[in-house]
Amino acid sequence: MNNFTQPPKEVINNLIKLFNQKQLKSVIDHAHALTAEYPKAFTVWNILGAANKSLGKNIEASQAFKKVTQLNPTYSEGYNNLAITLRDQGKLDEALKLSKKALLLNPKSAIFYTNLGLIYQDQNKFDKAIESYNKAVAINSNYAEAYYNMGNTLQYQDKLAEAIESFKKALAIKIDYAEAYLNMGVAFTKQSKHAEAIDAYKKALSLNPNYAEAYYNMGITHNSSERLVEAVASYTQAIKINPNYADAFNNLGNTLREQGKIDEAIDSYIRALSVRSNYPEAYMNMGVTLIDRGKLAEAIETFKKALAIKNDYLEAYLNMGVAFAKQNKHAEAVDTYKKALSIKPDYEIARARQLHHSAHNCDWEAIEEISKLIPKLGIVKQSISPFSLLAFEDAPERHRIRSEIYSTDINPENIIPLQNLSQKTKKRIRIGYFSADFKEHPVAYLIAGVLEQHNRDKFKVFGYSLMSHSRSELRQRLVASFDCFVDISGMGDKDKAFRAREDKIDIAIDLTGYTENNCSKIFAYRIAPIQINYLGFPGTMGATYIDYIVADKRLIPPENQKNFTEKQIYLPNTYMPTDNKREISARYISKKEFNLPEESFVFCCFNNSYKITSEEFDIWMKLLNKVEKSVLWLRKSNHVSEANLKNEAIKRKIDSSRLVFAEMILIKDHLARYQLADLFLDTFNFNAHTTASEALWAGLPVITKVGKGFPARVASSLLHAINLPELITKNKKDYEALALELATKPKKLSLIKEKLLANRLSQPLFNTEQYTKFLEDGYKQAYQNYLIGHDPQNIIVS
Repeated sequence: MNNFTQPPKEVINNLIKLFNQKQLKSVIDHAHALTAEYPKAFTVWNILGAANKSLGKNIEASQAFKKVTQLNPTYSEGYNNLAITLRDQGKLDEALKLSKKALLLNPKSAIFYTNLGLIYQDQNKFDKAIESYNKAVAINSNYAEAYYNMGNTLQYQDKLAEAIESFKKALAIKIDYAEAYLNMGVAFTKQSKHAEAIDAYKKALSLNPNYAEAYYNMGITHNSSERLVEAVASYTQAIKINPNYADAFNNLGNTLREQGKIDEAIDSYIRALSVRSNYPEAYMNMGVTLIDRGKLAEAIETFKKALAIKNDYLEAYLNMGVAFAKQNKHAEAVDTYKKALSIKPDYEIARARQLHHSAHNCDWEAIEEISKLIPKLGIVKQSISPFSLLAFEDAPERHRIRSEIYSTDINPENIIPLQNLSQKTKKRIRIGYFSADFKEHPVAYLIAGVLEQHNRDKFKVFGYSLMSHSRSELRQRLVASFDCFVDISGMGDKDKAFRAREDKIDIAIDLTGYTENNCSKIFAYRIAPIQINYLGFPGTMGATYIDYIVADKRLIPPENQKNFTEKQIYLPNTYMPTDNKREISARYISKKEFNLPEESFVFCCFNNSYKITSEEFDIWMKLLNKVEKSVLWLRKSNHVSEANLKNEAIKRKIDSSRLVFAEMILIKDHLARYQLADLFLDTFNFNAHTTASEALWAGLPVITKVGKGFPARVASSLLHAINLPELITKNKKDYEALALELATKPKKLSLIKEKLLANRLSQPLFNTEQYTKFLEDGYKQAYQNYLIGHDPQNIIVS
């Protein structure tokens, strides 16, 4: 041990030289030797702490810096360095005390104030952090790091304009400050100033070509502006520089998924997880992608892995619920949404989904427990899928508000206006139909005939498929019905919109609305000068970018126009298209084949189970009680709903065997089996739509109760179009009375059936050719209105 307190100056200088040359292990070895010889040499202990900290050895570093403060209690650098090291260990309260002590010893240190600001920033005490940075620049106006950290703190507060100005001040002092360019780019991205963000990242890369974080954030910006190809290239370059960049692999997977490259996306998530095994976001995103691939069981297991790491991960719960629902496991979906609600009780999207899937299960007791919440869901701030609550209340004003809030929530930013739109009369108007359901789907069955009947001298018809589907007979028929058919499933929303713009569409028609795999985000980019909501969604889109809705005056009476943000194209008979070429199987079918008692009177309702409420069911059970040997024939949904409906029948003192459930079969056989039923009983809030059309086409009378809103008035629209208004009732009492009368007076029911069969091909409902001409007239009037420069206005086709 040397009797001197400090080693010779040249020894200290040599130690500092080694540190600056980043020979940190040599620094530590030499420092340890020196402290053995000079145990009170606080300067050596300080350098030892700095070397350990640079190597990430924070415990050893903090021990060394603590020794510095013990050896020299007036050495402010020692307190500051110890504070920084403790901050890195998350010991913020201790760090704060030490940082303040350093400033007491040296109140003129801009560096110390900046470090104090960083501690406050970690404590989310942003105003105090800003105050500290301001004190730093007041001491040293050329302290770039203080402006840089101030910019970061302002960005955390979403004070983006101020943050950008702070980064600019840092760059004015330190022109090669790549990190400042990077974070300024992040702020520009948050402002949706994508061009400015990309420029900032490029400047960062000009200073540091191997700056993986700059490429990564450039990818985020390209993704935000839906430049997916550029985003993939940016993430790929970030990974090339840093092969262990888990976040880049995760985001690359998200972008590949948006491009429809599902297998490549899954591979990217796997690589992210190989780098960081406890990465819940990568598990969650992979789960969503597995849903897209149809691997639902694997998706559920993947969501469980995400939740094992992050047990309050709401998005993982939501998507796991989706996977369960697609497996037709609605009870499991409900349980999943309940778990999300246990974490966030006011999480309205989870509440709406809980209700919707409880309805699939016909679990009316569960619905009743939270029914008081229904009128408020999706009405104030939080957005929910407007479709999810249509069956719960006949409230057109609330349906509109939900759609408006949802539309605002999903709108893309920075929409590029349509350019060079022709406002001259064309020989052929270019119509584009957009759908995810060009397959065996109710919408496809309804519209197939119309697509084939379009007047090709007046219209050029384009089809844009949002989803790839197998080449079924109906799919092939649909593809053949278009002049041009484009599969746009492998593109991002913006690319889909701009691909359609290339075809110079005059009228774009949304056949999905707010149903599954919808195209509302694509329409928000404005594909065509005229955009129409048609057929797929029974209500208003609440969107500024949708100009018209196809309707009829019974569907949307004048007093209800206020609950639609679109103008109406009123068709003269019904809004719903039909296909008079639909084949009804001619093979012999019997009641026995479908488990129906031979001598029974068959009440039928093939509506989805979520449309059935206790209101209708009460009436149906009364009818079974009053009509001897009658049964109720329902569509088979899932085993839980079947069990619940049987239990509800027993509660109403009806033998549950009188409920018969119909399995899925070929569509032509399904149409034929309607003829085994005697009377179709409609649901109230959400009527039979395609099922009503099918029943009438098959010759089965439909009794409905007309409601207030669109989904509650569809069946009455169809019945008027086939001239059977006597089957429309105005209240529950009349609905029950009419059903009972027809079920107990065979002659009257027989006359109704004879009238239906006579009207089937003589009345407008199934006149596909006439309907198509009316629809085309509506399109032409909308187009002419646009050509003369008028805003959309109600159109009446006669």
